Amino acid sequence: MTEPVPSRLPAPTVSPSVAPTTDSHLVLESLTKDFGQQAVLKGIDLSVRRGGTTAIVGPSGSGKTTLLRIIAGFEAPTTGSLALNGEKVAGPGAWVPAHRRQIGYVAQDGALFPHLSVGQNIAFSLRHLPRAQRRERVAELMTMVRLDPDYARRRPHEISGGQQQRVAIARALAHEPQLMLLDEPFSALDAGLRVATRRSVAEVLKEAGVTTILVTHDQAEALSFADQVAIMRAGKLAQVGNPFVVYTRPADRATAEFLGDAVILDAWLEGSLATCSLGAIPVRRPPAQGKVVVMLRPEQIRITEDGPIRGTVLDTDYFGPETTVRLLLPEGGEVISIRHWNAAIARPGTELRLRVVGEAVAFPSA
Repeated sequence: MTEPVPSRLPAPTVSPSVAPTTDSHLVLESLTKDFGQQAVLKGIDLSVRRGGTTAIVGPSGSGKTTLLRIIAGFEAPTTGSLALNGEKVAGPGAWVPAHRRQIGYVAQDGALFPHLSVGQNIAFSLRHLPRAQRRERVAELMTMVRLDPDYARRRPHEISGGQQQRVAIARALAHEPQLMLLDEPFSALDAGLRVATRRSVAEVLKEAGVTTILVTHDQAEALSFADQVAIMRAGKLAQVGNPFVVYTRPADRATAEFLGDAVILDAWLEGSLATCSLGAIPVRRPPAQGKVVVMLRPEQIRITEDGPIRGTVLDTDYFGPETTVRLLLPEGGEVISIRHWNAAIARPGTELRLRVVGEAVAFPSA
């Protein structure tokens, strides 16, 4: 049965994160950071909505952690400014130290004190409270992060990696921060535990109403965790927007290929229709006319009995719930990779019928 072609996707919108608003909790303007002669950050403009979740995602060396350290107050920017709740905390003539910014920070490994129990770790910033209030607050925080109260007496090495990260979150929440910074906190966990811990932490922070910034190199993590995604490349923000927009309407080819698997094909664009090896594909807001390259996500190319495009299977990679299928297109001889749930129908040498669903994104041809 032919799958219905969905209506056109909404056009990209300008992210409200770029321009400060009265609801902005954090605002970065023209932020730069140099280490000696090396420019690490090259003019960062970003606005984070109060109570929202922003993921800063980029490859190693792109400047993500440096940016997080400047927000935390561990580093000072070379130029530009940073404001929290409308108050400038870094920039020309302004500097508020880290301990006065009401910011919680969770490192990649949690950085728990190994000689202290779980309860003592969580209570570390509560030493000013009477003992009874301290115990009550620790129990409240453990309930908030979904940890059994009995774990309070255990040492960090006696609990799992995911539980350790939840202890680190509870410790960071103990002094009631307004902004939480997460520096790749899930990367050391195995795949199944990483997903469960990420979901649990996201729910906890949302319930607490804490504005959150996650730094990660994991694209899927960024897209699933945040309501705003900032793509960082070579010290600059290449694109900022909600996860749907940055994934389906990337600003450029490099962003498209970084955020996930992409099918890139040479095409000829006339009006809003691009002709390529997969036939004529509609394009929203074409950037140019004539020779271009078009981008489709693999899930947009479906195997159907009556598909107008033919492709011959070259090989497959089996991943359990889905199989990546490499196909040779007879028109132009280009090779593409798509995904399908049924590995049995995609044997090498088999000819399959294909149909493109939705619109492509076009970029000017190099």
